[in-house]
Amino acid sequence: MLVRAEQGASALKIGGIAIMRLLEEKIKTDGKVISKDVLKVDSFLNHQIDPDLMLEIGKEFAKIFANEEITKIVTIESSGIAPAVMTGLQLNVPVIFARKQKSLTLYESLLTTTVHSFTKKETNDISISKKYLDENDKILIIDDFLANGEAALGLVDLVQQANAQVAGIGIVIEKSFQPGAQKLKDLGLRVESLARIESLANGVVTFISEKVEELI
Repeated sequence: MLVRAEQGASALKIGGIAIMRLLEEKIKTDGKVISKDVLKVDSFLNHQIDPDLMLEIGKEFAKIFANEEITKIVTIESSGIAPAVMTGLQLNVPVIFARKQKSLTLYESLLTTTVHSFTKKETNDISISKKYLDENDKILIIDDFLANGEAALGLVDLVQQANAQVAGIGIVIEKSFQPGAQKLKDLGLRVESLARIESLANGVVTFISEKVEELI
């Protein structure tokens, strides 16, 4: 666990590079490579949650997108909710999560699209109530993983259906060897990922940052 911020800056120096390094170390120590395409991080991100780490991630996303005049954050249930809420706390804006499950209370005036999950090998309709998004909103999309980009593209579609603007996309972990990030950038979207994985080959996590350091 990270040392809480109230214990003093000397206890833990957090900055853009620092939080990326901390996240990379967390992935290496607590993550589990399932295959060359799949990384399991359920001990701190998408099942059990490390609140201190999520808080620092939220602070970093808030710094990165500070000048974008964000009015709301959009994510998808359920793994994107923790980093999205922490970012919303820092930016002082509401957080909306697209729902995958049918709800008795969410049944009319919906924005809906279809998303295929690479990891779960399933396709879901996701929905947001129209009353929470409109043409005046500048939206920051936050998600835990970016692989093939289907979840992020689905969220972009929902935002665009509401005639709102996508100001940027914040990703906790990007699998850069898969095409998602490039798909989004090809659409002219700003994508900011805190940890960028170059490879999961041979059960080893290799980050883009490590490859860059080798060239310096």
